[in-house]
Amino acid sequence: MDTAAATATSGRTTPVPVTGSGYAPAPGRLRARTATLLGPRLLPYWTAAAFFVLFAAVSVLRFRSMATSSWDLGIFEQAVRAYAHLRAPVADLKGPGTNLLGDHFSPVLVLLAPLYRIFPGPQTLLFAQAFLFALSAVPVTRTAVRFLGQGRGLAVGVAYGLSWGLQKAVDFDFHEIAFAVPLIAFALEAVLRGRWTAAVCWAAPLVLVKEDLGVTAAVIGALVLVRARRAVPLAVGLVAFGLVATAVTLGVIIPGFNGSGSYDYWNKLSGAGGPVPRIPADTAVRTLLWLLLPTTGLLALRSPLLLAALPTLGWRFLSHEPHYWGTDWHYNAVLMPVLFLALADALPRTLVSARPWLRAYAHHLPAAVLAAALALSTTLPLARLTEAGTYRKPPSVTAAEHLLERIPDGATVEADIRPISRLTDRTRVLWIGDTRGIDPDYVAVELHDGRKPEQALEDARKRHPKAVYGILGAAGDVTVIERTGRL
Repeated sequence: MDTAAATATSGRTTPVPVTGSGYAPAPGRLRARTATLLGPRLLPYWTAAAFFVLFAAVSVLRFRSMATSSWDLGIFEQAVRAYAHLRAPVADLKGPGTNLLGDHFSPVLVLLAPLYRIFPGPQTLLFAQAFLFALSAVPVTRTAVRFLGQGRGLAVGVAYGLSWGLQKAVDFDFHEIAFAVPLIAFALEAVLRGRWTAAVCWAAPLVLVKEDLGVTAAVIGALVLVRARRAVPLAVGLVAFGLVATAVTLGVIIPGFNGSGSYDYWNKLSGAGGPVPRIPADTAVRTLLWLLLPTTGLLALRSPLLLAALPTLGWRFLSHEPHYWGTDWHYNAVLMPVLFLALADALPRTLVSARPWLRAYAHHLPAAVLAAALALSTTLPLARLTEAGTYRKPPSVTAAEHLLERIPDGATVEADIRPISRLTDRTRVLWIGDTRGIDPDYVAVELHDGRKPEQALEDARKRHPKAVYGILGAAGDVTVIERTGRL
C-alpha cells in the first residue's frame, strides 16, 4: 500500500512519495543510472545489439520472401546439419557425397551444430551470422570510444556497422567468414591495447575458418612484434603457426578430403590453359578506393594495422576470377574491422599533427565517415527495412512453399536456387544437372523467362532418360516434378 514520508525543514513538512517497492530514486540517481547504461562501458554492447536486430531482420525477411540469390546457404546448411547429427560435413549440392572439408577448410562450422540441433533450419545460420557480424562491432566501437572519446568513438562504431562490406555480406546468404570478422576485430583490438596473449588467442583460430586466413593470422602475429618492439614468443609462434597451417591445409588436408586429391581453387590463380585474365588496373584502383575512402577517408593508410588486409587483397587480386575483384558479395567483410580499427589507431596521432589542415581533417573525419555510411546505406540492404513491401510475404511465395511441402521428408531432390532454401533441412538436395547418375525422387525448379512446367518436365527427362517423371504441381513460378517409375 502506498504511504507518504515527511521530513521537517524549517518547521514545514515536505512529502516524499514512496511506492510499495521502495523509495523513488532521486533525479540525480536516475541520471547516474542512465549515464551508466549509455556510458562508454556499455555503449559498444548497445551498438552491437542494435546491429544484430538490423542484420537479422534483413536476412530473415529476405529468406521469408524466398529471395535467396545463391546456393551457398543450402551448401552450408547441409554441412551443419551433418555435423549436428555427428556425421561428416557432406554437402551434396557440391556433388553427391562431397565432403565440404575438401572444398574449403572450415571446421569452425561445427560450432553451429548444437544450435542447429535445437533449431533446425536455414534461419539458424542466418541468425548466427547476424550475431557474429554484430558482435564484431563491440571491439571496434570499444576501441574507437577509448581512443577518441564517446562521441567520435560512437560515430566510428556506427559507421562500421553500416559499412557497405558488412551489409553486402549480410545480404548474401551465409558464409563461413562470419566467424572471421569478430575474430579479426578482437585480435586487432588486443594488438592496439598491448594485450599480446589475447591477440594471439583471438587470431590463432582463424586457421579453422578458411584456408587463406592462416596468412592473416601470421600477419597479426607480425603486428604484435612490430607493436611490442621486441620478440614476443607467442607472436613468433603465431607467425610460424599461421604459415605452416596454411601450407598443410592447402597441401595435405584439403586434397585428402577432396575426391580429386587436389585443391580445386588453384585454377583460380593459374588457370587451366590459355590466356589468364588479370585484374584491370582501373578495377583494382576502384576497389581500393571503395575500401579506403568512404570508410576511413584514406587515413587508415597511416596505421600499420592495414597490413592485415594484404593477404585477403592479395589472393583476390592475383586471381583471374572477376567476382573476387570488386565490391560485391561477401568478400570484403573481413576487411571492414581492419579498416575501421586502423582508422581508430591513426586518428589520435593525426589529431595532434603539426599540420593544422591535417588536424582539422582528423577532427571532422569521424562525423564524415558516419555521414558517408548513412548516405551509402540508402542504396544498400538496410534501406529495405524502410520499405513497407519488405514486411509483406508475397502470395506467390506462400503458394510455392505449400507446393514444396508436398515433397516428403528424406526424399532425394534435384533443385535450383530458390527451392533449395526450403528443402535442405529435411531432404537430400542435389544441384540441378549435377546428380552424377542419381535419378532423384523429385525435381524442383524455378521457371525463368516465361518457361512452362512442360518444358521443365522435358528437361528433367533428358537429364534422366532411365526414369519416368510427371508434373506434381506448379505454383509461384516453381514447378515440382515427381519420379513415377523407371524405364
